[in-house]
Amino acid sequence: MTNILNDAFKNKGTAFTQAERQQYHIVGQLPPVVQTIAQQAAQVYAQYQTKTSDIEKRKFLMQIFDTNRVLFYKVFSQHVVEFMPIVYDPTIAESIENYSENYVDPQEAAFLDVNHPEAIKETLLGAANGRDIKLVVVTDAEGILGIGDWGVNGVDISVGKLMVYTAAAGINPENVLPIVIDAGTNNQKLLYDPLYLGNQHERVRGAKYDAFIAKFVDEIEAAFPNVYLHWEDFGRSNAARILKQYQDKILTFNDDVQGTGIIVLSGVLGAMKLTGKKLTVQTYVTFGAGSAGAGIANQVYTEMVKQGLSEDEARKHFYMVDKQGLLFDDDDTLTPAQQPFARSRSEFTNADELTNLTAVIKTIKPTILVGTSTQPGTFTEEIVREMTSYVDRPIIFPLSNPTKLAEASAQDLIKWSQGKALIATGIPAADVTFEGVTYQIGQGNNALVYPGLGLGAIAAHAKVLSQGMISAAAHALADTLTDDSTAVLPPVSHLDEFSQILAVAVAQVAIDEGISQGVTDAKTAVADLKWLPEY
Repeated sequence: MTNILNDAFKNKGTAFTQAERQQYHIVGQLPPVVQTIAQQAAQVYAQYQTKTSDIEKRKFLMQIFDTNRVLFYKVFSQHVVEFMPIVYDPTIAESIENYSENYVDPQEAAFLDVNHPEAIKETLLGAANGRDIKLVVVTDAEGILGIGDWGVNGVDISVGKLMVYTAAAGINPENVLPIVIDAGTNNQKLLYDPLYLGNQHERVRGAKYDAFIAKFVDEIEAAFPNVYLHWEDFGRSNAARILKQYQDKILTFNDDVQGTGIIVLSGVLGAMKLTGKKLTVQTYVTFGAGSAGAGIANQVYTEMVKQGLSEDEARKHFYMVDKQGLLFDDDDTLTPAQQPFARSRSEFTNADELTNLTAVIKTIKPTILVGTSTQPGTFTEEIVREMTSYVDRPIIFPLSNPTKLAEASAQDLIKWSQGKALIATGIPAADVTFEGVTYQIGQGNNALVYPGLGLGAIAAHAKVLSQGMISAAAHALADTLTDDSTAVLPPVSHLDEFSQILAVAVAQVAIDEGISQGVTDAKTAVADLKWLPEY
């Protein structure tokens, strides 16, 4: 019989009562004092505070996670704002880069090998170990924002994302499963690292990869019939393509394509609320045309259509810039996600000059500028002053992270725009005081939206994740802004509250659209699913 002290889901540590210690045959295997979870949480936080670096703090918290899930989430729930950048972005980047070297525990993850599709079923069932899996986060770690291809090390992304689902939305950690698909890696460092724990061959592409994904989806649907399948950090050649293949067939979601789009749309809607302007008259430029940039543009475009523009009219409001400059429709390297937003050269008298962001801004004069480029410092003072010269409140979202890859800092954007810019950043940013006025900075953190979205979809037993459910999440988040807010997005400190609001809105749309299965009361369904970190 497995010792309960080794079961992270059931272990209470020093909170086991004397009767429980006898029941589970662990008498004498713990110090004699019986603590409450509140005492344990205070003790954990005191130890946490002695750690001198963010990565050491993360390693310590992961030790708690590996041994006692309830206690981990109890402490997390008490310190959400402080812990979010430690357990997830941006500290997780360093953890991923050193995952193999620092490996200690598989953390109930499923490791799928592209060379062994026959093992998918056994792996999934083994990792679940009899648990009722309702939520899966799967990555192949080719396109981890800011750090790129990290192969099997990217399993940390799946683990971390699920932590946020639980901390924010109260999804029971026993009902989740982190998965990494090891399809190889093109990271030269990993290919020649003797300590790397993944397949040391280049990434598998084409028919073999697609067949593996198809079998994976079939097996996961068979093993966990009510699962919400969340794709994370797939490369630009696969992310949107896989989502498009399955989004109308199963309950699935891609955070990089859809989640980032939802949070930016919510921030834009928040900016409209603050300025009193209409979305349908805005001009939008995205800098960085990968999965995230294209997904964001598509989400805002879809909302413009919903608000009354024709598809052709709405597309005229969008411009996409990548390393080659403005994307034109005669470029045969465009991805399917980029093609709808590419422009014709005939629209411009200076098309050959539009090879950099500054030239594009001066020519197009956008009111909204969103960065997912991972090119630091590219939202320059010249660009910001240019935008401020023709629009009262330019909307500028430098979303790339970690901090060293941000297109601009909030402090510089406020200074250069003389306090006029409406800003959301990809990483946490402190309030900025300029000329005696303090400005709140919204964080374009997907965690504000994807936990509530997933909770609502799971609670409703939705067949698919519809565009109506996605739009409901964006609007519900924007509607949480108070009249005195100076930020375009609400603070992460109220993450649990927002997640419940979003979940109810999402579940209600699923019910209204007839894609909910057997659920008629959204509020009750969401409330019944909420898990609390208590023994």
